[in-house]
Amino acid sequence: MRIAAAQLAPVFLDREATLAKVVRAIAEAAAQGAGLVAFGETLVPGYPAWICKTDGARFNAPDQKRLHARYLAQAVTLEEGHLEAVADAARQGRIAVVLGIAERPLDRGGHTIYCARVCFGPDGSVLSVHRKLMPTYEERLAWGTGDGAGLVTHRIGEFTLGALLCWENWMPLARAALYAAGENLHVALWPGADSITRDITRMIAREGRSYVLSVSGLLRAEDIPPETPERGRFVPAEGGVLYNGGSCLAGPDGQWLIEPILGEERVAVADIELDRVREERQNFDPAGHYARPDVLRLQVDRRRQRAVEFTD
Repeated sequence: MRIAAAQLAPVFLDREATLAKVVRAIAEAAAQGAGLVAFGETLVPGYPAWICKTDGARFNAPDQKRLHARYLAQAVTLEEGHLEAVADAARQGRIAVVLGIAERPLDRGGHTIYCARVCFGPDGSVLSVHRKLMPTYEERLAWGTGDGAGLVTHRIGEFTLGALLCWENWMPLARAALYAAGENLHVALWPGADSITRDITRMIAREGRSYVLSVSGLLRAEDIPPETPERGRFVPAEGGVLYNGGSCLAGPDGQWLIEPILGEERVAVADIELDRVREERQNFDPAGHYARPDVLRLQVDRRRQRAVEFTD
C-alpha cells in the first residue's frame, strides 16, 4: 500500500481556507496512488501557538479572551457539517484520511475545544473521532481533556491503522491499547518540530514492530494573517518559522523510509509492505507472543464521556 504524509501549514485561524488546502492535498495524494493520507495535529484551524508567547496563563485577561473567542469561532464542529468537503474528497479519491482538528463538539455543550483526530474511510465515512487524552502544558489553557472513545483501530487495505496525538504517543498504555487492537500502521500527529519526531518515530516503530508515520504541521510568519489578534506578540517581526515540520516514516525495523522533512509544505509518499511487519514480529510482538496477560493486563474504557445524559 502507498501512504502519504501531507505536511501543510494552516491559514491560521481560518477554518474554510485551511480546509481548502486539505482537500487539495487529499486529491494530490490520491493522484499519486496513495490509499491513506494523514495531516498534522490541529491543522484545522491551527495550533494555539500564541499561548506560550503571550503569557497565556493570566486569569481573565482580555487579550487571551479575544484569541480564544476567535479560536472557538473557527474550530471544527462535525455536527454542523464542517468536514463534508473532506469526506467528499476521500470518497472521490478512494483514500483514507487522518486529519488533526481543533474540535468544538456539540455533545459537550459547544463551547470547549478538544484536540482531536478524525479518521475517514475511503468511502468518506467517519470511522472514529479521538480526543486527546491529556493536553500538554499550556495546551490545557485552550483544550479540554479527552477520553478513550478513539482508542480504536481500523482496517485500511491490508493494514490495521491506529493514531495518536502528539505527546500521548509517549504514553505507554495508550500505545499498548492500540497494539492489542491489532495495529500495524501507527500514525502520530504533531504540531511540527523535527526535534520531537526524529527519535520517537523510530522508537515506536521498533517497539510496535509496525510502520510509524509521523505527520507534522508547519507554521511560518506568512501563514498568520495580519488581522490575527495579538499577532505582533507571538510572530517575530522579522518573520521566520515557528514550527518547522518534521514529518517522517519509519519501517517496522526502525529504519527510515522518509527522513524528517523540514521547512516545506509537501505531500510525501512511500510504499509499505505487510510482510515486513510479519518478518519483524517473528522475534517480538508486544501484544501477542511476548505478552504476559496473566501477569500484566491493561483495562481501557472506550466510552465517550459526556457531562449529562438526558432522559425525555
